[in-house]
Amino acid sequence: MNVLVIAEHNNDEILPATLNTVNAAKQIGTVDLFVIGNDCQDIIDSGNKIEGLNKILFCNNKVYENPLAENISTLIQSVSKDYTHIFFANTANGKNTAPRLAALLDVMIIPDVIEIIDHNTFKRPIYAGNAIATVRSSDTCKVITVRTTAFEKATFGEKEAAKIEILSSEITNLTKYISSELSKNERPELTAADIVVSGGRGLGSSENFQILEKLADKLGAAMGASRAAVDAGYVPNDWQVGQTGKVVAPDLYIAAGISGAIQHLAGMKDSKVIVAINKDEDAPIFTVSDYGLADDLFNAVPELEKLIK
Repeated sequence: MNVLVIAEHNNDEILPATLNTVNAAKQIGTVDLFVIGNDCQDIIDSGNKIEGLNKILFCNNKVYENPLAENISTLIQSVSKDYTHIFFANTANGKNTAPRLAALLDVMIIPDVIEIIDHNTFKRPIYAGNAIATVRSSDTCKVITVRTTAFEKATFGEKEAAKIEILSSEITNLTKYISSELSKNERPELTAADIVVSGGRGLGSSENFQILEKLADKLGAAMGASRAAVDAGYVPNDWQVGQTGKVVAPDLYIAAGISGAIQHLAGMKDSKVIVAINKDEDAPIFTVSDYGLADDLFNAVPELEKLIK
């Protein structure tokens, strides 16, 4: 089986999601990595040291400096005939590009895979994670997105291990990049952070979130929030954790003022250690937490912060 992994990167470095995706793909067969971008030789140099890769495909063009799905999907289609499986990380870019590629290939997309049983059979969560569907596909080329938190990261070796093949392609340029506005954040990226501190509607206002932000900064953590807090306008949309937000699985997840609605639990229940702070002793969040504190977060969080040196 020949498997192609589409690299996630920012033109400067490989993003961690790529390493998880490579490790998932290695369960199927021989893995090649496809790097699509512009002026990203550093990506090739580091990707060449990922253990277990057979080959790196590299397409370098100004058009691909920004990952526009309309352009990238046609490029991937041009090399798809050599592969039985094409893997994406289940990120915003992956979820945007993979369905377009599947449509071009006239195959079914298999999204959000959390377990690989064999080369035809996969498991994925449905109903907000309350059930696990086993999916079997007979398509000759399978287009798959993987939930990166379900797989360990591939490791880097000291020596260059993969062959490099430089590709040229006809530029479709179906969509033109105009501009983007990116929020600046000195904290770790939410889906890649080892520690996440999340707040819910129980904080009552955006100003009160500063209590959690102080704790997060001491821990070197990313900030998250429940949908209720986002909908109330307390925090930005990109903080949202849950079924309709981001799925995280950090080493430590601290939930303060979050009741634990099923939609939120779907996005964080795979965290290694969950700490819940809520004054309602019957809050559903305590059913999944490893440590629970039934106390007012406005008392508990500042006390916790004081204990951290």
